[in-house]
Amino acid sequence: MGVIAELQVMKIASVTDVKARLSAYLEECVSDGPVIITRNGKPVAVLLAPLDDEDLERLVLSRSPRFQALLGKSRRSIAAGKGLSPDQFWKTVEQRHR
Repeated sequence: MGVIAELQVMKIASVTDVKARLSAYLEECVSDGPVIITRNGKPVAVLLAPLDDEDLERLVLSRSPRFQALLGKSRRSIAAGKGLSPDQFWKTVEQRHR
């Protein structure tokens, strides 16, 4: 099943409706899954209940421009041969958590 077909079974609501019935939509996103919020018929946001604290952290970091820039910088550094070896990395992690 394609993404478009799956989106059609998701709840879609206008900004105006969500503003008027936010509590109900919060309950719906917990029980029924994400709610796509539209303005003038175009998607502008998703109301989504995180599964747990780790899920929330993943969601926030995946959409963070600052974190994505840091990842990009790190990847470029590794590609240029400036990264730590796996052994060095885990030794550093171990030392910091003592």
